[in-house]
Amino acid sequence: MRALVFHGPGSIAVEQRPDPAPGPGEVLLEIIATGICGSDVHGFTGENGRRHPNQVMGHETVARVRGGEPSAGTSVGDVVTVNPVIGCGHCPTCAAGEEQACPQRRVIGVDPTISSAFADLMVVPTRNVVPLPAGVPEEHGALVEPLAVGFHAARRGRCSGADAVLVLGGGPIGQACVLAARRLGAQRIVVSEPDPQRAALVAALGARLVTPSTVGTEAERLLGGKPTLVLDAVGATATLAVALEVAARAARIVLVGMSEPSVTLPAYEISTSERELIGAFCYNREDFASTAAWIAEAGAQLDQLINSRVGWSGAPGAFRDLAAGTAQASKILVVPANP
Repeated sequence: MRALVFHGPGSIAVEQRPDPAPGPGEVLLEIIATGICGSDVHGFTGENGRRHPNQVMGHETVARVRGGEPSAGTSVGDVVTVNPVIGCGHCPTCAAGEEQACPQRRVIGVDPTISSAFADLMVVPTRNVVPLPAGVPEEHGALVEPLAVGFHAARRGRCSGADAVLVLGGGPIGQACVLAARRLGAQRIVVSEPDPQRAALVAALGARLVTPSTVGTEAERLLGGKPTLVLDAVGATATLAVALEVAARAARIVLVGMSEPSVTLPAYEISTSERELIGAFCYNREDFASTAAWIAEAGAQLDQLINSRVGWSGAPGAFRDLAAGTAQASKILVVPANP
């Protein structure tokens, strides 16, 4: 099979690898499309240290079942997506469906011992295969993973129709947060995003726009009051400072972006205004599965989230362009059969 192999910071190439063979409790998948995640790009540049030489990355994927032991309700030929979080299956968090908190979790696309989705074929545990609703566009299956991240964050923040929601950052996870807030009933949603292309996209998804320089005054005006829920899809000292500056008293602030591993917080802004700072990491089993089902309701609006497609010949260049900041697309799919 062909696979996109990472060799170290700034080096990635398409190579031939042996076809994987499923073992007991595993499924063989033929990849249809896989999205390039921001974490993949940061791994490619060496920024996050979470990708390793000789690794095949990729975790935002849609595929067709080709063999092995399909999950209940699926059979050979079905189109599926994959929950990338592999728990141990035995600890209390796994028993509760919270594999993202499993102390022994492994993540497809991150764990270097797993040949992942930037390839023609992939083997995954049967329990991680999630069927897609009948009739949905196949490519939408590659969006389930980032959409589930946004939904888990909004749900962790107890988002409801009563909330005035501010999303900091309009990239793929910010876009997912907008859709998640709407899914949970929020009508008043503002996004802070400086890039015109991303701003236009989140506006098309139903949010109103402010720039980082005007968020302090404009967000309150557009929301009809201070934000009661802030979803920080950037995750940096600067964005958390903005969140704490503009949020209402007793607001919930969800940290879902992971731009900086360490941040500085104005602690008095949390304690004196009795605000909540909430962490959100990946998704639990139910959030992922429900999002896979929800894409049937989301319909054609999800088409807007996919900006570009490349085949094997264009995949290394797509990584280089995203790393250099010269790509005009925020979500690029690698399509093995060529786009």
